[in-house]
Amino acid sequence: MQQIKDVPPWTGPHVQREQIFNGSSMNEFLLLVFADTRELQLLHFWLFLGIYLAALLGNGLIITAVACDHRLHTPMYFLLLNLSLIDLGCISTILPKTMANSLWNTRAIPYLGCAAQVFLFAALISAEIYLLTVMAYDRYVAICKPLHYGTLLGIKACVHMAAAAWGSGFLSAVLHTTNTFSLTLCHGNAVDQFFCEIPQILKLSCSDSGYLRVVGLLVVGVCLAFGCFVFIVVSYMQIFRAVLRIPSQQGRHKAFSTCLPHLVVISLFISTAMFAYLKPPSISSPSLDLAGSVLYSVVPPAVNPLIYSMRNKDLKDALRKLIQWTLCHAQKFSTPSLQHSQSIF
Repeated sequence: MQQIKDVPPWTGPHVQREQIFNGSSMNEFLLLVFADTRELQLLHFWLFLGIYLAALLGNGLIITAVACDHRLHTPMYFLLLNLSLIDLGCISTILPKTMANSLWNTRAIPYLGCAAQVFLFAALISAEIYLLTVMAYDRYVAICKPLHYGTLLGIKACVHMAAAAWGSGFLSAVLHTTNTFSLTLCHGNAVDQFFCEIPQILKLSCSDSGYLRVVGLLVVGVCLAFGCFVFIVVSYMQIFRAVLRIPSQQGRHKAFSTCLPHLVVISLFISTAMFAYLKPPSISSPSLDLAGSVLYSVVPPAVNPLIYSMRNKDLKDALRKLIQWTLCHAQKFSTPSLQHSQSIF
């Protein structure tokens, strides 16, 4: 990293604190380390590696099953495929770098790498919130207005809504990233988080006008997220009212056991994300910031595949067939080679 020239001693402590960093004078940020001892660093590496592999496996299986099974080519599973793609991108944006830092005992992330992380993470988080709103509307129409489902939510309408979610997420990310990295930083380059998070970068800023502009954008984004959350909760309340009218107790139990985990994970994801971006500095602490960020950035991508496939018979059947097909073809490829080796001897 390029060093800032020493401030002359006669300039006083006030001026010494105002060392200015910007894109030309800084080429890296320093991320938060989880522990000082080597053993705990390796423990964090293996823990995150397990979570990352679980997220890759779960989301990858859902994407493959929905893409390969023609029976799952419906609006609901199309939206679920998009959610799995977003979750894969989200967790892949932040975990590999923090795992590499723990493994190699370093804190550095390049300036451009930090900007790319902020852009991708902001885009995917925003797209996920909008997509979860669309998925809640899809379930509302399917359960509360089943006779109108084909007209209100065809596959073409779902494609348009999913494209709007992706496009809105990337537009939001462009605004947040460009405004955040146009700030003048004068409080060092140490980010108190295990990935580049906008609120933590704001703490390094000394530009009042730029700071207020970025905070304003964050407030608008959080208000939109809160609006989506209210829409999701209202949709699920209507779903629960319709479910209570089901005469079969088994049917009610199945519907509640499917919808309640969805609502719990969505509530955890959106509430912790809003808290991370809007909490006042007076209650901010490294441990609290770390716990909140893990809850909204790491836990949902790893848990969503389990939650959305746990009570879904069609998806479980598709996954079972996919695994059987894979094992069958693996056995076919291994059998000729085994026979060939036996003939040699």
